[in-house]
Amino acid sequence: MTDPKLDLVVVGLGYVGLPLLVRAHETGMRTAGHDIAGEVVAGLNAGRSHVADVLDPVVAEMVATGFRATTEPSVIADADTVVLCVPTGLTDGAPDLGSVRAAARSVGENLRPDTLVVLESTSYPGTTEEVVRPILESSSGLRAGEDFHLAYSPERIDPGNPFFGVRNTPKVVAGVTPLCAKHGVAFYGRFVDTLVVSRGTREAEMAKLLENTYRYVNIALVNEVALFCDRIGVDVWDVLHCAGTKPFGYAPFQPGPGVGGHCIPVDPVYLEGAADSAGFTFHTLTAARQVNERMPQHVVSRAERLLRDLDKPVEEARVLLLGVSYKPDVADVRETPALPVAAELLRCGAEVVYHDPHVPGFSAGGRSLRRVEHIDEGLREADVAILLQDHACYDPVRLVASRCLLLDTRGKLAGENVRHL
Repeated sequence: MTDPKLDLVVVGLGYVGLPLLVRAHETGMRTAGHDIAGEVVAGLNAGRSHVADVLDPVVAEMVATGFRATTEPSVIADADTVVLCVPTGLTDGAPDLGSVRAAARSVGENLRPDTLVVLESTSYPGTTEEVVRPILESSSGLRAGEDFHLAYSPERIDPGNPFFGVRNTPKVVAGVTPLCAKHGVAFYGRFVDTLVVSRGTREAEMAKLLENTYRYVNIALVNEVALFCDRIGVDVWDVLHCAGTKPFGYAPFQPGPGVGGHCIPVDPVYLEGAADSAGFTFHTLTAARQVNERMPQHVVSRAERLLRDLDKPVEEARVLLLGVSYKPDVADVRETPALPVAAELLRCGAEVVYHDPHVPGFSAGGRSLRRVEHIDEGLREADVAILLQDHACYDPVRLVASRCLLLDTRGKLAGENVRHL
């Protein structure tokens, strides 16, 4: 048997798939990528990155040394390893595996014997063996564990993280058989420093959900503490500072205007869905969701209180939102709490504008919000400014020097005109 033309084809070239390709390509692997979005493929082949953590020169160098992106799934047939990095989001509040199923069909229709197929997309326990495996086998006529190798390795990409990337973040790997797991370890061992072998794919899938649900529940705890502290007049940020000095038995989390992003507000829904199917109820998770979903309304209520202090009806007020992405210093607005905050303010009749150097356009409540280009101008014209995201570009001294009241949901500001969450 001759060597394959490609070491790796990644299906889904987003914030997970592209960094994975970059790291594999750095180690000398022959790589290609498949995506159904023509604009993404065209941009990559022209040396342009659409992922903030991957710079244009990096993509250009990859293309110059053999990488190619394509909308044609036939490229999968040339690969020794195929990794699925497609999104698993929500539709009408329920888990949506449409992209996973479609990607699995494309892989199955182009699958060669002895190929390693890895799912990295986050999903509920059983997805690899009960959803992906049957599609691959029926589409290809091959058997997992006998004719080809099937593994699961949950992605752990943290956009904007300057310290941890594909190479130095420990990688969990599991196979549908011990031999499949061995092939998965051999593949990832070529470019990841630390590998953790899971007992099975269901355990690895559950581990990924636990990682993000852990954060979701603890964020809910400190959010509820913040609500209680507001009720009784206690400075929650001083409470958190004091508690955070304990060197054991305590992990610090921060309250905020809500929970956003591609994982934290989504993965618990997958866990709840799996629990429902098993006739089990996660009472802690249900309570956490109720708290976290309450936070955007709490932010709006606090803003309304500040406006009342100014004798300014909310329907006559201009509110400036500072930072509308879901986390600091990224352009991603998926599930951002800025969306329900803005929508509720608009529903109350306020004029809502925003400033965010990373987000060129933002819509809420069916309306496009005006983007303030110069923050000083925006602060001068606003009655209340709400710091939703603490981007590095927001200078606290500059913000508190403004004339308008500032509602700080991140605990970053101090001054006479500052009010906290």
